[in-house]
Amino acid sequence: MSTEFLYGWHPVIEALRAGRRQLRRLYLAERLENSPMRQQVVGSAEAHGLRVEERPRSWLAGRAKDANTQGVLLEVGDYPYHDWADLIDLAVSRQEPPFMLVLDLLQDVQNVGTLLRTAEAVGVHGVIIQERRAASITPAVVSASSGASEHLLVAQVTNIARTIADMKEADVWFAGLEFSPETVRFDQANLSGGLGLVVGSEGKGLRRLVRESCDFLVHLPMRGQIESLNAATAGSVMLYAAWQARGFSGTG
Repeated sequence: MSTEFLYGWHPVIEALRAGRRQLRRLYLAERLENSPMRQQVVGSAEAHGLRVEERPRSWLAGRAKDANTQGVLLEVGDYPYHDWADLIDLAVSRQEPPFMLVLDLLQDVQNVGTLLRTAEAVGVHGVIIQERRAASITPAVVSASSGASEHLLVAQVTNIARTIADMKEADVWFAGLEFSPETVRFDQANLSGGLGLVVGSEGKGLRRLVRESCDFLVHLPMRGQIESLNAATAGSVMLYAAWQARGFSGTG
């Protein structure tokens, strides 16, 4: 098993809270201020039985590929991917219609992180990404998601179109997000049942076979001068629309 280094207070806190990875060691920058955030992280690490070490900031930055570590680094094992059937099982265990997010070859780390953060916030049962030619759950994605990725079930598949076809057997309908007025306006689509929202890559959108695998296509109306919203913004709006169609289930 390989080693990864998660960085930043919130991603590290969420990884410790989730406890889904193999947790190995916590590193703090030398002469780091003894803040409440530091106390929380150290307390959680010690509760997991982790060794806490202080190192120069340059040492931390080197292991985080020169990203801003905020003075904290968590050494962990690989991200724990799931089979797509596990996502269905989670929906069944919650007695809820499946609610999935499918990312079709998204590569921008910030877009992926934002969508994962929104997906976790609205209670999706899981996220589908492709194994090749797409952003995986790297430390940079974990950081961009503020650690939300650590609480999500993510399935990494070899073929998204084939996976969509398989998941339809579990009564999941797939809505592809398309920036075209010829498709169904999002507020006129039925998003209340078992749903997989499919978001295409930056610039290119949905691939042909993935688009053809969708049961229907939806768009967000626009009145401004720009041609489209970016994938993260549009996908986040759609995720909240789908959650609203479910009556904001899961809230108090």
